[in-house]
Amino acid sequence: MIMGRVVGCLWSTRKNENLNGQKFLVVRPIINNHKESENLVIAVDSVGAGKDDLVMITQGGSARKAVGSSEVPVDSTIIAIIDSVEVDDA
Repeated sequence: MIMGRVVGCLWSTRKNENLNGQKFLVVRPIINNHKESENLVIAVDSVGAGKDDLVMITQGGSARKAVGSSEVPVDSTIIAIIDSVEVDDA
């Protein structure tokens, strides 16, 4: 699983029919010491996340299972909105 921050939305009028009705968000993964990566991930939103939310993403087969169908061609799905994070820096 990956932690990231929602930085935007993605719209597509022409797509695989199994993607109809899905909301796509652009997420910037969080790397060491809560720094944001330069990379972006496009993820299907299964929990109602929005811009600036800290989220948890699952990928691969788990991402398809999270949206309820192995027929949906997704690789990343937002599965949680994170309320807080505690990390022991010791």
